Amino acid sequence: MSTPFASAAPYYARYRPPYPREFHTLLADRFAFDGSQTVLDLGAGPGTLGLPLAPLADHVYAVDPEPAMLAEGARLAEERGVTNISWLRGDDACVTRLCLPRIDLCVIGRAFRRMDRERVLADLDEVLAPRGGVAVVESLYRPGDPRPAWLTVVEEVRERFLGPGRPGQPGQPGQSGRDDWDDLVDRLAKSPLSRVETHQWDQPVRHTVDQVIGLQLSFSSSGPDRLGDRMAAFETELRRALLDHDPGGTYARTLRIGAAVATRPRR
Repeated sequence: MSTPFASAAPYYARYRPPYPREFHTLLADRFAFDGSQTVLDLGAGPGTLGLPLAPLADHVYAVDPEPAMLAEGARLAEERGVTNISWLRGDDACVTRLCLPRIDLCVIGRAFRRMDRERVLADLDEVLAPRGGVAVVESLYRPGDPRPAWLTVVEEVRERFLGPGRPGQPGQPGQSGRDDWDDLVDRLAKSPLSRVETHQWDQPVRHTVDQVIGLQLSFSSSGPDRLGDRMAAFETELRRALLDHDPGGTYARTLRIGAAVATRPRR
């Protein structure tokens, strides 16, 4: 059965901003990557996390419940000449049933919020190597963070087509608030992987009109399946509203990226 992300998968692969290079550098240093490591990208989507790590690792296992996401990831890997990724259909409930080798690092993005966190962390404790760990990364929103005016334009168009009350920071679905992030870190600290360190980066991003539109279509809450036969009208209206707001056609913002790295306590 397809998930709400099936129709959004091509837009997700093309328009979601990559995570900052500093995040991948942190992981390579923290887990002493030397080309021999095995990585699990859980809730992988099209490999947003796993693809950049593949050149540093021996093998990456990208696991996602949505076949369309896995197909997009495999396409991107082929385009980039990356051959050491296995694309596996599954979810957080099947970690111990995938017959994986010992995992040196598990990376999880926004999908962690949709997982049974307590169970998946216990399952990961079974498959991780002795010095292995988990890295969870998300876009964060803090009250008082500067919010570009063009995001209000996006919000208004979304509400006209989809109604109010959509999840996520207005105009930026997929962001975690302070309470969500603190809860995530707390759950990690109470798991078998209770040694937790956190990091944050500010990531400047500049979007074209097409990229802003594509980004909205990458969310399950505003993807092609959700919009249906209103999709073309949504694109037209959002393009007009953005250009009316700023005819220059470039829309900047700064994403705050948070990462939590969890390992077993030292003995």
